[in-house]
Amino acid sequence: MTDKSQLLSSIFRHLDGLVTAPVAIALKKKSVLEYILEKEQLSLSELTNVFKANEGYLNIGLRLLASQGFLEYEVNNQTQEITIAINEKTKTAFSLFYLYEDVVDLLQLSTQFHPRQFDDEPFEKLNLIFEKYKKGYGITLSDDSLTNNIQNQILKHIEGYLIGPTIVRLAMNGMFHKYFMETSFRPEEFHKSPENFKKILDFFVHLGWFLEKNGNYQFTEAGLFFAKRASAYGVTVSYLPTFAKMDDLLFGNPDVLRTNEGENEIHVDREMNVWGSGGAHDTYFKVVDEILIKLFNLPIEEQPKGILDMGCGNGAFLQHVFEVIDRQTLRGKMLDEYPLFLVGADYNQTALKVTRANLIKADIWAKVIWGDIGRPDILSNDLKENYNIDLKDLLNVRTFLDHNRIWAEPQQINKDRVSTSTGAFAYRGKRISNNLVEDNLLEHLQRWSPYVRKFGLLLIELHTINPKLTAQNIGKTPAIAYDATHGFSDQYIVEIDVFNQIAAEAGLFPDKTFFKRFPDAETATVSINLLKGK
Repeated sequence: MTDKSQLLSSIFRHLDGLVTAPVAIALKKKSVLEYILEKEQLSLSELTNVFKANEGYLNIGLRLLASQGFLEYEVNNQTQEITIAINEKTKTAFSLFYLYEDVVDLLQLSTQFHPRQFDDEPFEKLNLIFEKYKKGYGITLSDDSLTNNIQNQILKHIEGYLIGPTIVRLAMNGMFHKYFMETSFRPEEFHKSPENFKKILDFFVHLGWFLEKNGNYQFTEAGLFFAKRASAYGVTVSYLPTFAKMDDLLFGNPDVLRTNEGENEIHVDREMNVWGSGGAHDTYFKVVDEILIKLFNLPIEEQPKGILDMGCGNGAFLQHVFEVIDRQTLRGKMLDEYPLFLVGADYNQTALKVTRANLIKADIWAKVIWGDIGRPDILSNDLKENYNIDLKDLLNVRTFLDHNRIWAEPQQINKDRVSTSTGAFAYRGKRISNNLVEDNLLEHLQRWSPYVRKFGLLLIELHTINPKLTAQNIGKTPAIAYDATHGFSDQYIVEIDVFNQIAAEAGLFPDKTFFKRFPDAETATVSINLLKGK
């Protein structure tokens, strides 16, 4: 019987590797690691000055290494001082960072090719690394448990680079179709370059994911576990274009991945991102369903007139919400008498087009309009003037959106604020203090507060956790991948407690009957909240 907790731990460690390796190599190339070892303890500002770094992204990178347990990281929100220090793992870990060089070279080479195909040149490089990895990179595993743990940690990171992008490509190309999962197959049945594909399958055999017999391959139980969870790699892998530019982000042009309005994003593979997040969100939507059922089973006068989904994406969530209310609630039986006003709002015109098309196809009546999460006043006016809908009469729902607001300097800075966050935040390479992030979040929620006090703001939100806690839970949390993908793309994920505390300052309070966190432990990185006025 396969130990599923161990397999899940491998996924988290693989994700850690995807974001750790590029940071480690970028710092190694600039001799930052040597400098840290020599100094033993120093400030972020000293490192920034000596290496002419982009302080915001350097801060995120160093915090990431601390989350791996390779450094000590202290943020003093009173003085704005960030202190980096070595610990018992630092020297050993840094001495092994050279092992990341191959996969980071592969990452940079791969960005020149199609993200979801196996082109020959990067594939040859991948295959060379497969062979090195199978031989454990020629390192002798130490008898000393601390050293041994670090060696395995780094080798697991490398495994993540060999597996992550590969499994995502295969999954998005249909490899994990039931046909392949339930029967044995030959490489030529799936791939136009069977010789190359065979090398991938042989590597998976090495990992214990497949059995091979006379040229036929069949999934093992462990292989099926990973295949069914391929989407868990999707979001982190979708950000690899960002990690391929780590040298620039840390020490060069921090705007290297910026695009003008209307241009395609280059920091993330959006199609892959949507595919990956879709798989991850199902768990949370089940909880949202329970909340919707309770709310729309209340006496009709206590129910909202409808729902506004800010950041409606492709409209799938709005469609899902409608179907839950229609089929499973009292309101669903009264829609002729009390119609449900559905509004999908998004900043992205393409998303609006897709949402409209999908909702029409599903025969669901909804208003689909442009909206900016930072300007609920404009949204409110638009709804009132054009559709005679009062934003205050709607339940507002958002999924993983509030942290992705465009940074704006707070208009009111609370000089007495001392943040309790341990996060690392940046905007275009500049460091943003945790105090300012809290001020900014407060203003953001204050803008929404008048419109959501009555029926509430139903949020699924992403969070960071203390790097010390992450380091104690290696292989048990995706926090490092979340921190890195969001940090380097100027998104602002704060701890659950910090978020709720700032919401309270804005006059919005969690409905305790609905509050949930995932996992239900101090390592929680996702919360579901219905915030309302008192």
